[in-house]
Amino acid sequence: MKRVAHAAIAGVLFGAGLAISGMTDPYKVLNFLDVAGDWDPSLALVMGAALAVSVPGFAWLRRRGCTLDAQPLPAPPARNVDARLLGGSVLFGVGWGLAGYCPGPALANLAHGTTQAVVFVAAMLAGSRLGRFAVRSG
Repeated sequence: MKRVAHAAIAGVLFGAGLAISGMTDPYKVLNFLDVAGDWDPSLALVMGAALAVSVPGFAWLRRRGCTLDAQPLPAPPARNVDARLLGGSVLFGVGWGLAGYCPGPALANLAHGTTQAVVFVAAMLAGSRLGRFAVRSG
């Protein structure tokens, strides 16, 4: 139950951060990507603020040697760059650039019930299933 509470707190903090920074608005993201037009640098500031908090936090956890609920730290992910990683990165970037959504803000926007968010999340889930199927059969 404690893990569920921690996850809920983290989710609420993440969602509040997205909402306060305006990152649930897909046009903020699209304007960040439009460097030749109506460029909005606020996404870079939000990412910088996230790094300013997370880098010292992860360093502290590494020194501590366990998570906040005393679980062992997971092993670092593999560092090899392969076709799956590159392909997934390209698909993520193209989807983000076309829609202005990535998974976190899209899920947060479901609370508004906008058609755009519902369609994006449905497509994201379908793409995830399709990707898993393609990996298993390939």
